This record gives sequence, structure tokens and C-alpha cells, in this order.
Amino acid sequence: MKVKRKGALGALLVMVTALVVAATMTGSASAAGKQVVIGWAFDSKGNMAPFDDPALAAAQVRVKQVNARGGVQLKIITCDTQNNNPAKAKSCALSLLGQGANIIFTTCDVDLATPVVQEAINKGVLAIAPCIGTDQMGPKRFGSKGALAFSFGNVAQDEGSAMAQWAWAKGWKTAGTATNTYLVYFKNVVQAFEARFKQLGGKIVGHETYATGANNVLAAVSRLNNDTADVYVTATAFGELPGFVNGVRSLGNNTPILNSWAGDGTYWVGKGVTNYYAVTFASAFGDDPSAAVNKLAKSVKAGTGGFVTGAAAIDGVVTAINRAGGSTDGAALAAQMVKFKKVPTISGLVSFSPALHTVFGRQYRVIKISGTKASVVGSVTAKVVPKI
Repeated sequence: MKVKRKGALGALLVMVTALVVAATMTGSASAAGKQVVIGWAFDSKGNMAPFDDPALAAAQVRVKQVNARGGVQLKIITCDTQNNNPAKAKSCALSLLGQGANIIFTTCDVDLATPVVQEAINKGVLAIAPCIGTDQMGPKRFGSKGALAFSFGNVAQDEGSAMAQWAWAKGWKTAGTATNTYLVYFKNVVQAFEARFKQLGGKIVGHETYATGANNVLAAVSRLNNDTADVYVTATAFGELPGFVNGVRSLGNNTPILNSWAGDGTYWVGKGVTNYYAVTFASAFGDDPSAAVNKLAKSVKAGTGGFVTGAAAIDGVVTAINRAGGSTDGAALAAQMVKFKKVPTISGLVSFSPALHTVFGRQYRVIKISGTKASVVGSVTAKVVPKI
């Protein structure tokens, strides 16, 4: 897999940004001047805050830009789920719906988002996540009503596949994997990596497990250290992220570590971080190939690349409303979104399918973190979405 040259990629993204502007400005007369209320349930200070907060901030910037153009007019109202407490999340959904929300946005993990999603879809309201990363944001988890649920995150199968392709292109032929079993997303990314890596000819030489809150990450690291591999692969965040990375390095082991979008950002790092990579949506560090992404990252003081999904979700919602003739009916919007094929957004081209209501086929950035500094070192697009 060849990494695309930054100049060519930058030119492509300039064209995509222009298409985004055109797409969000084009719509029926019935969409013009219509205020659409987006109810956003998010975690402001808990485990999901490093992902939810930047996505919301980026969406708020994008809403101002959309409203300034004319046509569909948007308004965001919010409710804090307080570390995604299930009872509070449900009450947030009911409160937002009670205030007239036409569309509900929710937190960036499907397990934690479920109380909010269920309240929305039970009332026929479209439920959107900016960055949930599993194929369960849709009918797979929520049954027939899940036709109203979508995410502008990258589906885990696609993300894990891209990680495998990038690892293989680096010349890494053997991998030791470590699965954080706390979230479906964590598990699915590693499963997809293993499936695609083996398709490419790679060998999995060891597989360990650990879980957020179980206080067993260091035990998993100790076992993984016995496996000689070209790369260690995981998908994790929260306290287990520095625990895993620092644990490996504390053993004198400098094997490259490859993480998913969950491991993006520098909010967790220390001076001892070396040879560490994360595959993510965009760079939050001012060196993304897209000037529009860099400008947005600066304006919201983004800490992780997931920020761009908040703005991308706004782009997608506006496109769906326009294509639905200005309707905000949940079924009408879902009928348009399920047909998205390479729809331009600030995050790149977005596609859905009847089976996958989470994005696949979008180009990823590969971020390398050394100490407390992060930079883009490449890009990759998954060629295959493996079955897991």
C-alpha cells in the first residue's frame, strides 16, 4: 500500500471541501429558512469527554457556517449525560425530545449511547452519532427501528482493516494483539485487524485480553512481552491506554505499537511514549493535508482527530434534509442516508449501506506520537471490509 503524497492529497481535499459547500447549499425551496433542532446528548467530563467534547465543538462551528449560507437553518441544544450514566442518558434524550429536537445526536460509543438511541428511534426520530465505530449503530443492535440510527464514525471492520494494510505496508509481517474487552468497538477493531492481516499474509503470534476497570492490563502486557512480533496491536482508550503503552516500554520493549482512533491524541501521553501510532480520522495537530481541517482543529482546540466527525455529521444531515425535500421526518432522512455513496463532507467521502450504517471507505490519517508530540506520517484507505 503506497502512502499518498501530501500535495496530491491536499489538492483532492480542496476539491472535496468545495463539493461539501455545494452539497450543503443545494436544496429544495421547502428546506430554505427551516430551523432544524438537533438535540445533542454528550459526556462533558467523563470517559467519553475527550471524544464527545471536540465533536460537539466542531459541530457548533459547522452549524454557524451552514446557517450563514442560507437554506437549512440549524440549532443545537445539549444535555450532559454525566459520564453516560444510563438513567441520566435516558432523561437527557427525553428532555431533548421534549424541547422539540428533530434529530438526536449521541455519544461516541454504541454501548453507552444505547439509552439515548432507543428513546429517539422509538419516537421515529433520526439518531446520529458523530463517531461511534461499530456496525451496531443500526439494525444489527436495534432491530427494524435501527433503520433510523447512523454514525459518522468509521465502522470497526473498516478501521481494523486499514490498520492491517498500513502495518503490512510497513513491512511488519508478525503481530501480537491485545484486546480490551470493555467495548464492542475495541473488540471489533482487533478482530478486523487479525482477519485482514492474515488475508495479507501476516501471522498473529500472540493474542491477549484485558478490560477497562479490571486492573489487568499490566498482566496482559507481561504475557504479550513474551511474544516476539514486528508490531503490537490494540484498540483502547481511558486509563488502559497509558497503562498499555507505558507497561510495554517499562519492560525495555520498543516494539512498535499500533492503536485505533481510540488511541489518538496527546492528552494521555508522557515523555516515555515511543514508536507509537494511531490510525484516525484527521490530524488535530495542524498538519492535516486538508487546510479546512487544520482551520477547524485550531478553532475548536481539538485534542483528537475525532473532532472532524462532528462537523462531518452536520454536513451529512444537511445533505439528507436537502435530498428529502426539506423533511425532518426520521424515516425520510434515513431513506436518504442509507443511499449515501461517497457523499462529500469535511472528513472526506462518506458511504453507508443497508448493512453498514457507520462509515466505510473513508481515508484515514496515521499519527505517530513521540513523547508529547504528534504528527501525520501517512494515510491509508481500507481496500476490504472483512467479515468478523
